This record gives sequence, C-alpha cells and structure tokens, in this order.
Amino acid sequence: MSGASWETPEHAEFRTRVRDVLAETVLPHADRWEEQGRPDPAVWKALAAEGLLALGHHGEAFLDSAILLEELGRTGYAGVRAGIGVHAYMATSYLDLFGTPEQKEAYLEPARRGERVAALAITEADAGSDLSRLSTRARPRDGGGLLVDGEKLYVANGSQASFFVALVRTREEAAAPRRGLTGASLLLIDADTPGVRRTAQRMLGWRSADICTVVLDDVAVPDDRVLGRKDHALMHVIRGLDFERLVAGLLAVGGVAHCLDLLNGHIRRRRVKDTPLYGHQVVRHAFAELTADHELVTQYGRHAALLHSRGELDSRTATVLKLKATELAVRAAHVCLQFHGAQGCLDESTAARLYRDASAGTIAAGASELLRELI
Repeated sequence: MSGASWETPEHAEFRTRVRDVLAETVLPHADRWEEQGRPDPAVWKALAAEGLLALGHHGEAFLDSAILLEELGRTGYAGVRAGIGVHAYMATSYLDLFGTPEQKEAYLEPARRGERVAALAITEADAGSDLSRLSTRARPRDGGGLLVDGEKLYVANGSQASFFVALVRTREEAAAPRRGLTGASLLLIDADTPGVRRTAQRMLGWRSADICTVVLDDVAVPDDRVLGRKDHALMHVIRGLDFERLVAGLLAVGGVAHCLDLLNGHIRRRRVKDTPLYGHQVVRHAFAELTADHELVTQYGRHAALLHSRGELDSRTATVLKLKATELAVRAAHVCLQFHGAQGCLDESTAARLYRDASAGTIAAGASELLRELI
C-alpha cells in the first residue's frame, strides 16, 4: 500500500462526510469569525458531536485524521484550521503521548468531547525557533507544586482555551550557560487559575485563530500537572514538533487545493479583450506549474501520513513536507492575488485573505530557514 493509493472507498466516503460537516459547521460562519477574531464556542461541540475531535493520532486511524486535516485546509480559512489543528492535534498530542491516565481523563477526553479547548503555549519574545532562550520559569511553591512566571506569545485558541500545554523552565543549570531545553518541562496550566491573563494579538493573517498573548504571574501549578518527565522536555518537544510539522504540512496541502480551485475558476471567468485569462499561455503555464507541484506535495503528504500510521515517520520527512507545502501555499497565493489584479488587493477579498494567511504558515512550527538547516 503506497502513499499514493492508501485511500480506500471507506476513506473516500469519510472525506465526503468531513467535507459536508465542515460545509455546515464552519463555512457559513467563517467570515464572521475572521471579523471577531475567534470562532463561536459552539463549534467545538458541533465538531465533537461528529467525532471529528477524537480521531486517532497513531496507527491506521491516523489516516482518517490526515483526511480531516486536508479538508480543514480546503475550507480556505487558515485561522480556523490552525485553531482546530492546535486543539485536536498539536496541543493534545502531548497528552496523548505523555499524559498519565488521570491527566488524560481530566484533559484529553473533555477536549475530544469539545468540553475543554486546548492551546499550546511554547513561543516567547526571545524564544521562537531558538528555544534555548526560554525565560518562563517555575519555582517551588510552599506546600507543594510550582509557581510559574512568564509570557507566551502567538497562542492559538488563546481566549477560549480551558487549559494550556506550556513549556516552562523548571530547573536552572548552576554552572555552565543554558543549553537547549535543559531543565525544561511541559506543564498543564488551567486557564482559570489566578494569575493567568490573556490579551488578543491582531495578526496579519490567521485572523480567526484566536491568537493571544498569555501572561503567567505567580500561577500555581500542582505537581500532578507535569506532563511527561520533569526537567526533560527536550525529547518530548522534538517528538511533538515532528507531529506538529506533519499536521501543518497536511493542512497546507488542503489550503493549496482551495487556492487552486479559486484560481482556476477566476482565470476561466475573467476576460481581457474578450479572451479569458486562461486563453493566455503565460497564465496557463503558471497554473500548470502550481498544479504539478501541488500533485507532488499532495502525494508526499499522504506518504508521510502513511509512514506515521506505521510508526515510521522520521524528522526529515515531516520537515520536508512542512517546508514544501507551506512554501507552495505562499507561491500559489501570490499567483492567485496577481491574477485577481486590483480586486485581489481589496482587504475583504478571498485572494487577499489567502495571501495574508499563507505567510504565517512558513513561520509557525518552525520557520522555513530553520527547516532548511534541519534538512
């Protein structure tokens, strides 16, 4: 079973169902969510009721997740897909991989039911691609547990989150300078804990992703909220980032498909001197180039999904997928904007939204420059 052929008739039926559910629960509201900066809270339970927040992270069940991720991308709203992707996969993957049975019962299962919204609090002002500069710290609390201080940026689902999976330095190295994530831990932080403050961040793109700054001021975290091994988050984050890049790549694959659908319709309808744009060779060739590259990256994405379902995904494959899919999204969005002309430059146009959104994809989960170094 190759990456090109793993989709069975049952998978095709599931894809159709997912597309129908998203057409009913997301698309009628997405423009309004873009304006208000976050989705309606009801969407989480609506998606959960269809079983779409509880799809598998591992094994053959992940192939259904791969279909969902592509179709989320195909909605054309990168902010929506980012928020759902973070909740259903990126943040909750750490619980799925490293959570205790008690943590899973308290956090993962309610998230899958749409009762609690998950967010990932990793990035800081001086710690993005270089996490060695992590400054959020935890210190022992009298009576047990930890007190956390710091500020996290660009947190998707920030205002609606019920809990954060946060990367925090829990042990300082006494001698040598800090190296990497030595002494860091992943913590589960309840959003309603005293000392947690959230402020919306208005972004160029991903406007419906509910992006926030999260300030942690003497936030009490019980000892049983440490996720995985305390002071040993490095290997957890490396494994989580491979999965995050797989998810981001599959979302981008779907996003490019939406962009090409929009572009195809436009160049066939739009006429210049009584000739459709598609009648000009330069336009046809630009569209053909994007279509060919999309077919290649789609098959690579499905190959990566198959590897993951077999427990064989490696960092290089996840990194290549994320790099090539998100950069293709930027190129496709630029061509789409260019061929829409002045109309595409209107702030409310779909072409403009795709162009704004595409740029963020090459930064989140590892900037393209970092990914090239990793490759």
